[in-house]
Amino acid sequence: MNPDFIEALNDIQKEKGIDKEILIEAIEAALISGYKRNFNSAQNVRVDVNRMTGAVRVYARKTVVEEVEDARLEISLEAAQEIDPNYQLEDIVEIEVTPRDFGRIAAQTAKQVVTQRIREAERGIIFSEFIDREDDIITGIVQRQDARNYYIDLGKVEAIMPINEKMPDDDFKQGDRIKAYITKVEKTTKGPQIFVSRTHPGLLKRLFELEVPEIFDGVVELKSVAREAGDRSKIAVHSIDPNVDPVGACVGPKGVRVQTIVGELNGEKIDIVRWSEDPKEFVANALSPSKVLAVEVEEDQKVTSVVVPDYQLSLAIGKRGQNARLAAKLTSWKIDIKSESQAVKEGYEIPESAYDILESKDTRAEDEQVTE
Repeated sequence: MNPDFIEALNDIQKEKGIDKEILIEAIEAALISGYKRNFNSAQNVRVDVNRMTGAVRVYARKTVVEEVEDARLEISLEAAQEIDPNYQLEDIVEIEVTPRDFGRIAAQTAKQVVTQRIREAERGIIFSEFIDREDDIITGIVQRQDARNYYIDLGKVEAIMPINEKMPDDDFKQGDRIKAYITKVEKTTKGPQIFVSRTHPGLLKRLFELEVPEIFDGVVELKSVAREAGDRSKIAVHSIDPNVDPVGACVGPKGVRVQTIVGELNGEKIDIVRWSEDPKEFVANALSPSKVLAVEVEEDQKVTSVVVPDYQLSLAIGKRGQNARLAAKLTSWKIDIKSESQAVKEGYEIPESAYDILESKDTRAEDEQVTE
């Protein structure tokens, strides 16, 4: 190796951010293995790369002893003192044993080590970049598909999307540009592995953060999400500013904001409801589009009993129980739904005020259920 090699290491340090000293130490360690392998040596050796000239020297390291038992590892006190009178027993003597053609081996080994370290450093940079983007949205291009996964090109790296993480209506072709949610970033021997999903509730949350400035700015809070990907979702929102309507902000002018998200999710229906710290009100809102007459709460059991008008019972429960199931996920309360007539038979008295509230809620029907 020569001064040009040292200059190349300086350039790598500047461009890639890899410390030159770390590279040289790695080269020296690799050259020790290379020397022993190529010259069938069992000696203890040290390799030194000159930091200025790039010159490589190999030194055998021998322990000073009274009686030599293994000449590859030991040297007598008399022989050591012929080299330097100051050597004593147990000292280490270094004797240069650089082979004549070691420069060729050194150059090949150095190239391999530097290439490997650059690759490792680049992988580390990519990992650091994407580990900070866990639970975030990325945009990539579909590269290929096998029996288990889609592979998404993110520019510097490929992401993996398992087949079961795509939405039911997703029909991707090579070259399609898609948005996905980063669920996990792992460091492996082959580099960082990034796993993404289109079915995760976090995708819906992040899409609203992208489309609704009030959520991004923190004025409107997205409190919870319940999702059955590709079919229907519910989100609960709350405004910290009394002058900002959280539902209206998410819907957007003429519904443009929510419709953008619906389009991204292949027509997935999205109910936007008002969050409330009062579980009665929150559960009633969560069952939208159904209207609720009354809610009873059992705090210790985390259970609510809900009464709905007879003609709204099937709407409250939803197709295959979907509306009730999503409402339960959204609120984290178990919900027992009863029709008005069933509740009356069981002796439940519905206050007249409930019907007045029901009428007032009818005027907000379009807000509470955003997509049909």
